Amino acid sequence: MRIREIKLTPVAFRDPPLLNASGVHEPWALRTVVEVLTDEGLTGLGETYGDRSHLERLRTAAPALVGLDVHAHHAQYARVAGAVGTDVFVDQHGLTGAGSNQKTVDAVFSPFEVACLDIRGKAAGLRVADLLGGPVRDAVPYSAYLFYKWAGHPDAEEDRFGAALDPEGIVAQARLLVGEYGFGSIKLKGGVLPPDQEIAAVHALRDAFPDLPLRIDPNAAWTPDTSIRVGRELAGVLEYLEDPTPEIDGMARVAPEVPMKLATNMCVVTHEHLPPAIAKGAVGVLLTDHHYWGGLLRSTQVAALCATFGLELSMHSNTHLGISLAAMTQLAAAVPNLTHACDTHTPWQQGQDVVVPGALRFVDGAVPLPAAPGLGVELDRAALAELHENYLRCGIERRDDTAYMRRTDPAFQPKRAYW
Repeated sequence: MRIREIKLTPVAFRDPPLLNASGVHEPWALRTVVEVLTDEGLTGLGETYGDRSHLERLRTAAPALVGLDVHAHHAQYARVAGAVGTDVFVDQHGLTGAGSNQKTVDAVFSPFEVACLDIRGKAAGLRVADLLGGPVRDAVPYSAYLFYKWAGHPDAEEDRFGAALDPEGIVAQARLLVGEYGFGSIKLKGGVLPPDQEIAAVHALRDAFPDLPLRIDPNAAWTPDTSIRVGRELAGVLEYLEDPTPEIDGMARVAPEVPMKLATNMCVVTHEHLPPAIAKGAVGVLLTDHHYWGGLLRSTQVAALCATFGLELSMHSNTHLGISLAAMTQLAAAVPNLTHACDTHTPWQQGQDVVVPGALRFVDGAVPLPAAPGLGVELDRAALAELHENYLRCGIERRDDTAYMRRTDPAFQPKRAYW
């Protein structure tokens, strides 16, 4: 069964003004929907970033895959690597770690690999989780993902989530998300306000939700000394502390000085980062992300390495739609040592999607593994057309949290080892 054609459709959908160390989300989020069509009539789905530079790399790589067998994982990867060449992906919003050529190849390859696994599952009558070794859990727990945020975008009405700029606002947001989705753990995106204010927010969450695991992720906005101070002040409160300070060496300095494990999706983002991070004891929890670790199969290999070296696993989330949520769920269902609830942005998308409703749902904070073969989701053609029209009209071609923030605060600087 060979690849006959690949279709790439960039889409845009509404995004709330979520604050982070790099700035604030723009009104439109971008993704690319990938369809791989075979000579036997089966189609597989993938989803990835929608920034112009990434889309251009996808368009360069796609023709190189035509004619290959959908099972030829290594040949597909080699073709993508050849098409990408020596390019290095540059993260415009600064929240997913350093760039490298391997990370660029992996990020371009990932949606094609997911789509081929979707096809292989459909052809065999198996779920993608079955192809990854079989599910070890029937439903994948996700975490409530809290953000400091404005009430609405400038010159727009207040959105349904309202403002969250203090501990009371954060707790109210948590009550909304936990109440609607049943999440059993909570993560706060930090690096927005001075550390003492974010410490107060975490304590307010602990008071409001005494039985739920808590996390905070300041996206490397703190110095090592501040990270140590915050870690000690939140002793006994946090499940883990995610990326408090930049780089492997900075994390290695903090790790032995705080009582909780350090987690990362920023200082370890590709295979070459694992040896030094492990040798220096920099992290205790790796947040995997198949979008830039090279797809689902390569992510299971990373998970096996983590098990060998005693690293725990969670899963990173960027703004995404249902194809990615399905892929994340299939992967997490099949990884035995992924023992922390995964991140997800799904609540912030407010029902906007490109998949037919019903296959993916949250039950007590977890997504049950879809029963249908492959990824278990079907493309909603009308919704895809609508979101593609959004892309053509919105005027945004790459995510830039910093530039958007500077429209409101011209003096804003991204917060990296700032406090």
